[in-house]
Amino acid sequence: MNKGLVARLQLMGSYGFLVSLLVIVVFPFYWMTVTSFKGEDQMRSLVSMFWPSPPVTENYEHLLRKTEFVSWFRNSVFVAISSTFVATAIGTIGAYALARLKFLGRAFMSSAVLITYLVPPSILFIPLYAQIRTLGLADSLGGLIAAYPSFTIPFVTWLLMGYFESIPVELEEAAMIDGATRFGAFRRVILPLAAPGVLAAGLYAFTQAWNEFLYALVFITDVKLRTLPVGLSTFITGDVYGWGYLMAGAVLTTLPVIAAYIYLQKYMVEGLTAGSVKG
Repeated sequence: MNKGLVARLQLMGSYGFLVSLLVIVVFPFYWMTVTSFKGEDQMRSLVSMFWPSPPVTENYEHLLRKTEFVSWFRNSVFVAISSTFVATAIGTIGAYALARLKFLGRAFMSSAVLITYLVPPSILFIPLYAQIRTLGLADSLGGLIAAYPSFTIPFVTWLLMGYFESIPVELEEAAMIDGATRFGAFRRVILPLAAPGVLAAGLYAFTQAWNEFLYALVFITDVKLRTLPVGLSTFITGDVYGWGYLMAGAVLTTLPVIAAYIYLQKYMVEGLTAGSVKG
């Protein structure tokens, strides 16, 4: 068989596989968006299954005007950004210390970080809740901000350890020879070079905090202090599902994360790939 024909067939097969994968990935979001613009009658009909005819906005109007969705959205933004800042700051400093400094127990602490990351968060919510109550942070957004780093800091630290180890140590040694302190070399030399890795870790921590359900359900009882995942779950009553409101809320909840990943995807990929190997 002609080699050129074989190459074209392989190329067509590759593109066919990628298109199929794209459809599988994108279709759930498409279905969610289409459903959010359907009325109750359209949802029960097979006539306009893949496209609303006509599109309606009553689901969004009900969601924004007659529920606490705006408060839930504001709470999620505040909690996710605050906990991400805490996790990224602590994880970055901890990763640098484990990657660069020499001290007793360093190897054990490095292994402990990885083991802690592998522990499911669902196992920890009972002792965490006891600690949150002791600190007087129960039923408050501050309690969530204090709890979320418990499962985001280990991953941030583990990821950035590999990233810092890929940066030549001679760079900061040269800076310290020129008079910079250890922290000064870290802030002015290492941190700018590690910016893609820090961004990737922060984006992961933000996604985890944005989508977290269990801790927010257990720690928060005030309706106005709920985050988006818990708030949207209230549209399910027994075996009755408010699909229109659920889909509209899911679309509005997903858009910030999608926008962040689209804008920061090249940094995300660079950070993950550079931090996964030791240079």
